[in-house]
Amino acid sequence: MLPVEVFRQVRQVHIRTRRLVDGIFAGEYHSVFKGCGIEFAEVREYMPGDDIRTIDWNVTARVGQPFVKQYVEERELTVMLLVDMSASGQFGTVSRLKSEIATELSAVIALSAITNNDKVGLALFTDKVERFIAPQKGKNRALRLIRELLTFKPESKGTDIGGAMEYLHTVTHRRAVVFVISDFFGDSFDKPLRLLHKRHDVIPVCLVDRRDMELPAVGFMRLHDLESGQEVLVDTDSAAVRAHFNGSRRKAAEDRRRMFRSMGLDSIDVHTDETYIRPLMRFFRRRERRLGEGR
Repeated sequence: MLPVEVFRQVRQVHIRTRRLVDGIFAGEYHSVFKGCGIEFAEVREYMPGDDIRTIDWNVTARVGQPFVKQYVEERELTVMLLVDMSASGQFGTVSRLKSEIATELSAVIALSAITNNDKVGLALFTDKVERFIAPQKGKNRALRLIRELLTFKPESKGTDIGGAMEYLHTVTHRRAVVFVISDFFGDSFDKPLRLLHKRHDVIPVCLVDRRDMELPAVGFMRLHDLESGQEVLVDTDSAAVRAHFNGSRRKAAEDRRRMFRSMGLDSIDVHTDETYIRPLMRFFRRRERRLGEGR
């Protein structure tokens, strides 16, 4: 039986995200993720207004008049949430931790999927995949995922994004939409990402705090690495120190964005000092435009 405090937290997250799904995201989700593909059904005679791209030229040539192909949507969609639970998620310098935002984002996506009658599953990882919940439909599945995200206590503090992607590629054979929610601080993961992307529609969701990207000029500061436990004392009044830190972080972020673009991935940047609603809406609109252009 759930402790009263956990039940209260699950209920709060569910109510808060349910309102967003009902009011904003359900329609956007459906318009972008109608299904994981289409399959051929039959041909029929061409009618004015039909898309000429659907003309079956073989049948048209054989019978002497235009025919078009008809398709049906593969309705059932599988959504997987691959969520980083490493120690760096316990960081946030404004009002919310990255882990808190990850939980709400996951809840919004899960509830949108369930509302659309899709399956949704969850994999929680650190330097290994510590929890895997297979995709299923239904409201209870969404509530279980929210509970897992709120109550999960990771065994490790480190991060292995590539290892988590390899694991998911191994256990998930049916094509899925995979949301990878992380701050993406970790070793190179481009090869596992390319492998995962060959089978699945991968959407990286990058959690960013302003202090990930730049140091304030506040004198001597002790920086603590949440994952390794190492500490270093730095003089943030030094322009050279700030330039080195800020430059290396900007370069890492740009390299990551360039890698995503080279693979044709739609990534989402979510900042801890801003609402996640706007970047998620921009993603949906970008996807919708692309679908409208036939790409």
